This record gives sequence, C-alpha cells and structure tokens, in this order.
Amino acid sequence: MNLIVDVGNSFVKFAVFQEDELLEKITTELSDFEKTQKEISKNHPKIKKCILASVGKLSKEDIIKLEKQYKVLILDSNLKFPFQNRYQTPTTLGVDRMALVAASVKRYTNKDVLIIDAGSCITYDFINRQNEYLGGAISPGIRLRYKSLHNFTANLPLLDTEMPETLIGDSTKGAIHSGVVNGIVKEIDGIIDEYQAKYSDLTVILTGGDANFLSKQLKNSIFANSNFLLEGLNFILEYNTH
Repeated sequence: MNLIVDVGNSFVKFAVFQEDELLEKITTELSDFEKTQKEISKNHPKIKKCILASVGKLSKEDIIKLEKQYKVLILDSNLKFPFQNRYQTPTTLGVDRMALVAASVKRYTNKDVLIIDAGSCITYDFINRQNEYLGGAISPGIRLRYKSLHNFTANLPLLDTEMPETLIGDSTKGAIHSGVVNGIVKEIDGIIDEYQAKYSDLTVILTGGDANFLSKQLKNSIFANSNFLLEGLNFILEYNTH
C-alpha cells in the first residue's frame, strides 16, 4: 500500500493506493499536514512506501516525520522515469510535469499524448509514441489571470471565476469574464489544433483543479481525469522501488 503526498503552493493532496487502485484522496491546507498525515496513518496501517512531490514549502520536520514512518521517495530529476527526457534543462522540469508524463506512459503506451494541466498555471506536456518527452508550454491559469487584471491595473475588480454569459461583455465584470475564460478556452483549443495538425492520432488529457470547469467549453475531444497526477506519482514510486 502506497501513500502519495503532493505538496502545492497552497494545498496538500494525500492519496492512498493499493497497487493501481485509488482508495482515498484528501486535500488539505499545508498547516494541517501533520494532523491529516496522522489520520491517514491510523486509517491505513498497511502503508509501507511513500512518494513526496513538492513545489511548495514543506518543513524539514514534516519530511523527517514521514521518513520515520515510511520508506520515502522524494521526487526529483535524479529518479528513474519510464520515458526518455529530451527536455534541454531536465533539472528545471517541474516534478508535477514529470508525474503527468509518467501517468500518460502507463495509460497510453506508444501513443502521441498531450497532457494539459489546468491549475495555478496551465502546463502543456507532450510525449510521442517513441516514448520521448519533448517538452511543452507554460501559461497563466484562470485565477492568475483574474488576479493579474486586478493587481496590475488601477480600477479593475478581482472577480470569482465565472462562465461568461455572452461573448460580448456588456459590463466591466462581463468583459473580464469573457476575456479570461474565453481567452483560455481559445488558447487550449488552438494549441490542441496545432498539435493535431502535426500528430493526427493525438490523445489529449485534461487534468488539474480547473479541468472540470474548462472541459465542457472545449470543442476538441479530450479525456478529463482529475487524478492523473496522483496516478503518475504512484507509478513512479512503483517504478523506482520494485
């Protein structure tokens, strides 16, 4: 039984896997890390191995506590991965992107796959049917765009994410919603179109916190999977500890 710990900038995701089956998933604030970890340990005493992926700021004390209880694998570029990494700066490749690519290898073997992770940023990652990871793109996410309009202008308000009612915003709020949401949807569809023009049999995965919100608006055929990152982390753990 495996414990997956994915530490983001604001939240921590815990997941428990029995082989490939996801048994439990908990999302909590970083301040509740120790409390949540203890609850999971109590509820799942058969956990032996753990993988830690962190783009946030997890304290050394919390890491030490994990290592006292489990065999902990910390995700970085030095681990073994089930693909050839053609990224020119592999040490700067985000650990979350590594895990997403690993998940695509497991689920979609020998296929051209574009993984789109819609979170704080929108990342695009491409792996070809020769099992080569080539890279992708990084773009501002939905909330980042709303916040940027508010923070870097004098008069624009900070709005909650909302689907625009019309293409033509007839108020400042409507114009912001149209610009942010329609802009992202057109961006994603446009990038998918360009990949499909080059790779005709392309598989497209949409994941991340905003995946469900965006998936209904896209014209292209996609597979939406909110647990794709966790599946990838579990696969990397097994790949490096067998």
